[in-house]
Amino acid sequence: MTRPYRYDIVGSFLRPEKLKEARAAYAEGRISQDELRETENACIEELVEKEKKVGLHAVTDGEFRRGMWHMDFLEELNGVQKVDQKNWSVEFKGSKPKGATLSFTDQISFPKDHPFLAHYSFLKKTAGDTDTKMTIPSPSMLHLITCVRSSDTYQPIERYKDNEALLFDDIVRTYTDAMLAFYDIGCRYLQFDDTSWGEFCDTGKREAYAAKGIDVDTVGRHYVDVINRILEHKPSDMTITMHICRGNFRSTWFSSGGYDRVADILFAHCHVNGFFLEYDSERAGDFKPLAKIKDQYVVLGLITSKFPELEDKNRVIRRINEASLYVPLDHLCVSTQCGFSSTEEGNQLSEEDQWNKVRLVKEIAETVWKDA
Repeated sequence: MTRPYRYDIVGSFLRPEKLKEARAAYAEGRISQDELRETENACIEELVEKEKKVGLHAVTDGEFRRGMWHMDFLEELNGVQKVDQKNWSVEFKGSKPKGATLSFTDQISFPKDHPFLAHYSFLKKTAGDTDTKMTIPSPSMLHLITCVRSSDTYQPIERYKDNEALLFDDIVRTYTDAMLAFYDIGCRYLQFDDTSWGEFCDTGKREAYAAKGIDVDTVGRHYVDVINRILEHKPSDMTITMHICRGNFRSTWFSSGGYDRVADILFAHCHVNGFFLEYDSERAGDFKPLAKIKDQYVVLGLITSKFPELEDKNRVIRRINEASLYVPLDHLCVSTQCGFSSTEEGNQLSEEDQWNKVRLVKEIAETVWKDA
Protein backbone atom coordinates (compact mmCIF):
# COMPACT_ATOMS: atom_id res chain seq x y z
CA MET A 1 0.00 0.00 0.00
CA THR A 2 1.39 3.36 -1.08
CA ARG A 3 1.65 6.56 0.97
CA PRO A 4 -0.28 8.80 1.02
CA TYR A 5 -3.12 6.39 1.69
CA ARG A 6 -6.43 6.25 -0.16
CA TYR A 7 -8.09 7.61 2.98
CA ASP A 8 -5.75 9.74 5.04
CA ILE A 9 -5.66 12.53 7.59
CA VAL A 10 -3.87 15.85 7.72
CA GLY A 11 -2.65 15.43 11.29
CA SER A 12 -4.19 17.39 14.14
CA PHE A 13 -7.09 16.31 16.35
CA LEU A 14 -9.25 18.12 18.90
CA ARG A 15 -7.55 18.34 22.30
CA PRO A 16 -9.36 16.44 25.08
CA GLU A 17 -10.58 18.60 27.95
CA LYS A 18 -8.15 17.01 30.41
CA LEU A 19 -5.28 17.99 28.14
CA LYS A 20 -6.53 21.57 27.83
CA GLU A 21 -6.87 21.73 31.61
CA ALA A 22 -3.34 20.38 32.11
CA ARG A 23 -1.85 22.89 29.67
CA ALA A 24 -3.63 25.73 31.45
CA ALA A 25 -2.44 24.46 34.83
CA TYR A 26 1.14 24.24 33.58
CA ALA A 27 0.98 27.78 32.14
CA GLU A 28 -0.20 29.02 35.54
CA GLY A 29 2.53 27.12 37.40
CA ARG A 30 0.11 24.75 39.16
CA ILE A 31 1.67 21.55 37.77
CA SER A 32 5.19 20.60 36.68
CA GLN A 33 6.41 19.90 33.16
CA ASP A 34 6.68 16.21 34.06
CA GLU A 35 3.04 16.19 35.16
CA LEU A 36 2.00 17.88 31.93
CA ARG A 37 4.00 15.31 29.94
CA GLU A 38 2.24 12.47 31.74
CA THR A 39 -1.13 13.86 30.70
CA GLU A 40 0.08 14.41 27.13
CA ASN A 41 1.37 10.84 26.96
CA ALA A 42 -1.90 9.40 28.23
CA CYS A 43 -3.97 11.47 25.81
CA ILE A 44 -1.77 10.49 22.86
CA GLU A 45 -2.02 6.82 23.78
CA GLU A 46 -5.82 7.13 23.86
CA LEU A 47 -5.83 9.01 20.54
CA VAL A 48 -3.68 6.41 18.78
CA GLU A 49 -6.04 3.66 19.90
CA LYS A 50 -8.98 5.62 18.48
CA GLU A 51 -7.13 6.18 15.20
CA LYS A 52 -6.41 2.47 14.93
CA LYS A 53 -10.00 1.57 15.80
CA VAL A 54 -11.39 3.82 13.06
CA GLY A 55 -9.09 2.05 10.60
CA LEU A 56 -6.45 4.64 9.70
CA HIS A 57 -3.40 3.23 7.95
CA ALA A 58 -1.10 5.85 9.50
CA VAL A 59 -1.61 7.54 12.87
CA THR A 60 -0.38 10.85 14.28
CA ASP A 61 -0.03 12.21 17.80
CA GLY A 62 -2.73 14.76 16.98
CA GLU A 63 -0.17 17.54 17.56
CA PHE A 64 -1.24 17.26 21.22
CA ARG A 65 2.04 18.67 22.55
CA ARG A 66 1.77 21.86 20.50
CA GLY A 67 0.08 25.19 21.01
CA MET A 68 0.20 25.90 17.26
CA TRP A 69 0.86 23.71 14.26
CA HIS A 70 4.03 25.55 13.29
CA MET A 71 5.46 27.89 15.93
CA ASP A 72 6.38 25.16 18.41
CA PHE A 73 8.65 23.50 15.85
CA LEU A 74 10.17 26.63 14.34
CA GLU A 75 11.03 28.41 17.58
CA GLU A 76 13.08 25.38 18.70
CA LEU A 77 15.47 25.70 15.74
CA ASN A 78 18.87 27.16 16.51
CA GLY A 79 19.05 30.86 15.61
CA VAL A 80 15.26 31.36 15.71
CA GLN A 81 13.22 33.04 18.42
CA LYS A 82 9.51 33.59 18.89
CA VAL A 83 8.37 37.19 19.26
CA ASP A 84 5.00 37.87 20.89
CA GLN A 85 3.02 40.68 19.33
CA LYS A 86 -0.45 42.19 19.57
CA ASN A 87 -1.84 40.82 16.33
CA TRP A 88 -1.19 37.81 14.10
CA SER A 89 0.63 38.47 10.83
CA VAL A 90 -2.40 37.42 8.77
CA GLU A 91 -6.02 38.43 9.29
CA PHE A 92 -8.47 35.61 10.01
CA LYS A 93 -12.12 35.99 9.02
CA GLY A 94 -13.51 35.74 12.54
CA SER A 95 -11.79 34.56 15.72
CA LYS A 96 -8.20 35.75 16.12
CA PRO A 97 -5.29 33.61 17.38
CA LYS A 98 -2.74 34.90 19.87
CA GLY A 99 -0.28 37.18 18.05
CA ALA A 100 3.26 35.95 17.41
CA THR A 101 6.04 36.08 14.83
CA LEU A 102 9.62 34.85 14.48
CA SER A 103 13.02 36.50 14.12
CA PHE A 104 16.56 35.29 13.44
CA THR A 105 19.19 35.73 16.13
CA ASP A 106 22.01 33.68 14.60
CA GLN A 107 22.76 31.17 11.86
CA ILE A 108 19.83 28.78 11.71
CA SER A 109 20.32 25.03 12.13
CA PHE A 110 18.54 21.92 13.38
CA PRO A 111 19.48 20.95 16.95
CA LYS A 112 20.18 17.29 17.63
CA ASP A 113 17.99 17.53 20.72
CA HIS A 114 15.01 19.18 19.02
CA PRO A 115 12.00 18.21 21.19
CA PHE A 116 9.98 17.00 18.20
CA LEU A 117 12.36 14.05 17.86
CA ALA A 118 11.33 12.80 21.29
CA HIS A 119 7.69 13.51 20.39
CA TYR A 120 7.96 11.30 17.33
CA SER A 121 9.79 8.53 19.19
CA PHE A 122 6.93 8.34 21.69
CA LEU A 123 4.39 8.19 18.85
CA LYS A 124 6.24 5.39 17.07
CA LYS A 125 6.55 3.37 20.27
CA THR A 126 2.84 3.88 21.00
CA ALA A 127 1.74 2.98 17.46
CA GLY A 128 3.50 -0.39 17.45
CA ASP A 129 3.18 -2.02 14.02
CA THR A 130 0.91 0.71 12.65
CA ASP A 131 2.46 3.27 10.32
CA THR A 132 3.02 6.78 11.69
CA LYS A 133 3.02 10.23 10.14
CA MET A 134 4.94 13.20 11.49
CA THR A 135 3.78 16.70 10.58
CA ILE A 136 6.04 19.76 10.67
CA PRO A 137 5.77 23.24 9.13
CA SER A 138 7.19 23.54 5.63
CA PRO A 139 10.60 25.19 5.20
CA SER A 140 8.73 27.90 3.32
CA MET A 141 7.04 28.96 6.55
CA LEU A 142 10.35 29.87 8.20
CA HIS A 143 11.09 32.40 5.47
CA LEU A 144 7.48 33.53 4.97
CA ILE A 145 6.94 34.46 8.63
CA THR A 146 10.27 36.20 9.20
CA CYS A 147 10.98 37.84 5.86
CA VAL A 148 7.76 38.16 3.84
CA ARG A 149 4.89 38.71 6.26
CA SER A 150 7.21 40.82 8.43
CA SER A 151 8.93 42.59 5.53
CA ASP A 152 8.14 46.03 7.00
CA THR A 153 10.18 45.31 10.12
CA TYR A 154 12.60 42.55 9.02
CA GLN A 155 16.20 43.38 9.83
CA PRO A 156 18.57 40.64 8.65
CA ILE A 157 21.35 39.53 10.97
CA GLU A 158 24.88 40.13 9.70
CA ARG A 159 25.16 36.64 8.20
CA TYR A 160 22.13 37.16 5.96
CA LYS A 161 22.54 40.86 5.22
CA ASP A 162 22.56 41.36 1.43
CA ASN A 163 22.78 37.57 1.09
CA GLU A 164 19.36 35.95 0.99
CA ALA A 165 20.86 33.06 -0.98
CA LEU A 166 22.84 32.11 2.11
CA LEU A 167 19.64 32.18 4.18
CA PHE A 168 18.00 29.76 1.74
CA ASP A 169 21.13 27.56 1.87
CA ASP A 170 20.85 27.43 5.66
CA ILE A 171 17.14 26.59 5.46
CA VAL A 172 17.96 23.72 3.10
CA ARG A 173 20.64 22.44 5.47
CA THR A 174 18.39 22.82 8.52
CA TYR A 175 15.49 20.91 7.01
CA THR A 176 17.71 18.27 5.43
CA ASP A 177 19.14 17.58 8.88
CA ALA A 178 15.62 17.50 10.34
CA MET A 179 14.34 15.11 7.69
CA LEU A 180 17.26 12.72 8.18
CA ALA A 181 17.02 12.95 11.98
CA PHE A 182 13.39 11.84 11.82
CA TYR A 183 14.35 9.09 9.37
CA ASP A 184 17.06 7.80 11.70
CA ILE A 185 14.52 7.25 14.50
CA GLY A 186 12.11 5.41 12.25
CA CYS A 187 9.96 8.03 10.50
CA ARG A 188 9.06 7.06 6.94
CA TYR A 189 6.11 9.44 6.43
CA LEU A 190 6.80 13.15 6.89
CA GLN A 191 4.46 15.99 5.96
CA PHE A 192 5.32 19.64 5.33
CA ASP A 193 2.39 21.87 6.31
CA ASP A 194 2.31 25.13 4.35
CA THR A 195 0.04 28.19 4.24
CA SER A 196 2.30 30.24 1.95
CA TRP A 197 0.73 28.83 -1.22
CA GLY A 198 -2.74 29.58 0.10
CA GLU A 199 -1.66 33.21 0.43
CA PHE A 200 -0.10 33.19 -3.03
CA CYS A 201 -3.47 32.01 -4.45
CA ASP A 202 -5.23 35.02 -2.92
CA THR A 203 -5.65 38.04 -5.23
CA GLY A 204 -5.87 40.53 -2.37
CA LYS A 205 -2.76 39.22 -0.65
CA ARG A 206 -0.81 39.13 -3.92
CA GLU A 207 -1.69 42.77 -4.51
CA ALA A 208 -0.77 43.73 -0.95
CA TYR A 209 2.62 42.05 -1.24
CA ALA A 210 3.20 43.64 -4.66
CA ALA A 211 2.54 47.06 -3.11
CA LYS A 212 5.43 46.32 -0.74
CA GLY A 213 7.69 45.39 -3.65
CA ILE A 214 7.38 41.61 -3.11
CA ASP A 215 6.83 39.41 -6.18
CA VAL A 216 5.27 36.28 -4.68
CA ASP A 217 5.93 34.28 -7.85
CA THR A 218 9.66 34.87 -7.41
CA VAL A 219 9.36 33.97 -3.72
CA GLY A 220 7.42 30.84 -4.66
CA ARG A 221 10.14 29.71 -7.08
CA HIS A 222 12.67 30.04 -4.26
CA TYR A 223 10.44 27.93 -2.02
CA VAL A 224 10.12 25.16 -4.60
CA ASP A 225 13.88 25.21 -5.16
CA VAL A 226 14.51 24.93 -1.40
CA ILE A 227 12.16 21.96 -1.05
CA ASN A 228 13.61 20.19 -4.08
CA ARG A 229 17.15 20.64 -2.76
CA ILE A 230 16.06 19.09 0.54
CA LEU A 231 14.40 16.20 -1.27
CA GLU A 232 17.63 15.41 -3.12
CA HIS A 233 18.75 13.90 0.21
CA LYS A 234 15.51 11.99 0.92
CA PRO A 235 15.97 8.25 1.44
CA SER A 236 14.13 6.25 -1.20
CA ASP A 237 11.83 4.55 1.29
CA MET A 238 10.67 7.81 2.86
CA THR A 239 7.49 9.63 1.76
CA ILE A 240 7.34 13.43 1.92
CA THR A 241 4.01 15.15 1.30
CA MET A 242 2.91 18.78 1.39
CA HIS A 243 -0.35 20.02 2.88
CA ILE A 244 -1.54 23.37 1.52
CA CYS A 245 -3.92 25.34 3.73
CA ARG A 246 -5.79 28.63 3.56
CA GLY A 247 -6.02 29.04 7.33
CA ASN A 248 -7.66 26.89 10.01
CA PHE A 249 -8.24 28.58 13.38
CA ARG A 250 -11.48 28.05 15.31
CA SER A 251 -13.15 27.12 11.99
CA THR A 252 -12.04 30.39 10.35
CA TRP A 253 -9.69 31.08 7.41
CA PHE A 254 -7.50 33.86 6.01
CA SER A 255 -6.88 33.12 2.30
CA SER A 256 -9.07 32.49 -0.70
CA GLY A 257 -8.44 31.68 -4.36
CA GLY A 258 -7.92 28.77 -6.75
CA TYR A 259 -4.66 26.93 -7.37
CA ASP A 260 -4.31 28.29 -10.90
CA ARG A 261 -2.18 31.14 -9.50
CA VAL A 262 0.51 28.72 -8.27
CA ALA A 263 0.08 25.60 -10.42
CA ASP A 264 2.82 26.39 -12.93
CA ILE A 265 5.34 27.04 -10.16
CA LEU A 266 4.33 24.51 -7.53
CA PHE A 267 2.52 21.59 -9.14
CA ALA A 268 4.68 21.51 -12.25
CA HIS A 269 8.03 21.62 -10.44
CA CYS A 270 7.87 20.55 -6.77
CA HIS A 271 9.13 17.01 -6.20
CA VAL A 272 7.18 15.98 -3.10
CA ASN A 273 5.53 12.55 -3.26
CA GLY A 274 2.06 13.97 -2.80
CA PHE A 275 -0.04 17.07 -2.24
CA PHE A 276 -2.80 17.35 0.37
CA LEU A 277 -5.07 19.99 -1.16
CA GLU A 278 -7.94 21.93 0.38
CA TYR A 279 -11.07 21.46 -1.72
CA ASP A 280 -13.91 21.71 0.79
CA SER A 281 -15.29 25.07 -0.36
CA GLU A 282 -15.57 27.30 -3.41
CA ARG A 283 -12.63 29.32 -2.06
CA ALA A 284 -10.30 26.61 -3.42
CA GLY A 285 -11.46 26.94 -7.02
CA ASP A 286 -11.85 24.08 -9.51
CA PHE A 287 -9.76 21.02 -10.35
CA LYS A 288 -8.30 22.29 -13.63
CA PRO A 289 -4.93 23.35 -12.10
CA LEU A 290 -4.35 19.69 -11.17
CA ALA A 291 -3.46 19.08 -14.83
CA LYS A 292 -0.05 20.56 -13.93
CA ILE A 293 0.64 17.70 -11.49
CA LYS A 294 3.36 15.34 -12.70
CA ASP A 295 3.22 11.79 -11.29
CA GLN A 296 2.56 12.67 -7.64
CA TYR A 297 -0.42 11.61 -5.59
CA VAL A 298 -3.11 14.17 -4.85
CA VAL A 299 -5.10 13.89 -1.64
CA LEU A 300 -8.37 15.72 -2.19
CA GLY A 301 -9.49 17.54 0.96
CA LEU A 302 -13.18 17.30 0.12
CA ILE A 303 -14.44 16.81 3.66
CA THR A 304 -14.32 19.92 5.83
CA SER A 305 -12.81 19.77 9.30
CA LYS A 306 -14.30 23.15 10.18
CA PHE A 307 -17.96 22.26 10.69
CA PRO A 308 -19.87 19.24 12.04
CA GLU A 309 -22.34 18.73 9.18
CA LEU A 310 -21.51 15.61 7.17
CA GLU A 311 -21.03 15.95 3.43
CA ASP A 312 -23.19 14.03 0.96
CA LYS A 313 -21.27 10.88 0.11
CA ASN A 314 -22.47 10.68 -3.49
CA ARG A 315 -21.63 14.31 -4.16
CA VAL A 316 -18.09 13.79 -2.87
CA ILE A 317 -17.69 10.74 -5.09
CA ARG A 318 -18.83 12.78 -8.10
CA ARG A 319 -16.20 15.38 -7.26
CA ILE A 320 -13.50 12.71 -7.05
CA ASN A 321 -14.53 11.50 -10.51
CA GLU A 322 -14.40 15.09 -11.75
CA ALA A 323 -10.86 15.46 -10.41
CA SER A 324 -9.88 12.23 -12.19
CA LEU A 325 -10.23 14.11 -15.49
CA TYR A 326 -6.97 15.86 -14.54
CA VAL A 327 -5.18 13.31 -12.32
CA PRO A 328 -5.56 9.54 -12.87
CA LEU A 329 -7.92 7.96 -10.34
CA ASP A 330 -5.16 5.65 -9.12
CA HIS A 331 -3.15 8.73 -8.11
CA LEU A 332 -6.00 10.30 -6.14
CA CYS A 333 -6.83 9.91 -2.44
CA VAL A 334 -9.25 11.62 -0.06
CA SER A 335 -9.04 13.28 3.36
CA THR A 336 -10.41 16.16 5.35
CA GLN A 337 -9.25 19.52 4.01
CA CYS A 338 -7.19 20.23 7.15
CA GLY A 339 -6.65 18.97 10.67
CA PHE A 340 -9.29 19.44 13.34
CA SER A 341 -7.14 21.54 15.64
CA SER A 342 -4.34 23.48 13.97
CA THR A 343 -4.05 25.33 17.28
CA GLU A 344 -4.82 24.03 20.74
CA GLU A 345 -8.19 25.83 20.73
CA GLY A 346 -9.58 23.55 18.03
CA ASN A 347 -12.33 23.91 15.45
CA GLN A 348 -15.99 24.33 16.33
CA LEU A 349 -17.20 20.75 16.34
CA SER A 350 -17.26 17.92 18.86
CA GLU A 351 -14.99 14.89 19.16
CA GLU A 352 -17.91 12.74 17.99
CA ASP A 353 -18.28 15.00 14.93
CA GLN A 354 -14.54 14.67 14.32
CA TRP A 355 -14.60 10.87 14.21
CA ASN A 356 -17.75 10.89 12.08
CA LYS A 357 -15.79 12.93 9.54
CA VAL A 358 -12.90 10.44 9.57
CA ARG A 359 -15.31 7.51 9.16
CA LEU A 360 -16.95 9.27 6.21
CA VAL A 361 -13.56 9.74 4.53
CA LYS A 362 -12.87 6.01 4.95
CA GLU A 363 -16.32 4.99 3.68
CA ILE A 364 -15.95 7.13 0.56
CA ALA A 365 -12.49 5.78 -0.20
CA GLU A 366 -13.62 2.18 0.18
CA THR A 367 -16.45 2.88 -2.25
CA VAL A 368 -14.20 4.49 -4.88
CA TRP A 369 -11.03 2.40 -4.65
CA LYS A 370 -10.70 -1.36 -4.25
CA ASP A 371 -7.25 -0.95 -2.66
CA ALA A 372 -8.44 1.44 0.07
